[in-house]
Amino acid sequence: MSQELIALVTAPNKDEASRIASLLVTERLAACVNIISGVESVYRWQGEVTSDTETLMIIKTTGERYLELERRVKELHSYSTPEVIAFKIERGSNAYLQWLRESTSNEGV
Repeated sequence: MSQELIALVTAPNKDEASRIASLLVTERLAACVNIISGVESVYRWQGEVTSDTETLMIIKTTGERYLELERRVKELHSYSTPEVIAFKIERGSNAYLQWLRESTSNEGV
């Protein structure tokens, strides 16, 4: 059985986040992507502390699909170094987690 994951990816705007999210779900790399606009990010880039308003994607996927998801985000993203981080889902509804696994499975496609 695969490990379910939450991946976080920020994008410069809602349009880019929506485009990436739609492709990830269509390609079965993600079961669901929540998009949250208006996230303020403060970070160090090229030696300077800066801040930007970004859009956060909360992506539900599996360990089996993570590497392909990361590769695809990097292909689709406008940033040279997009944030792509993931952590394990420790607990969740059995029915939801089953749906997540089925939604990211290549079997029967």
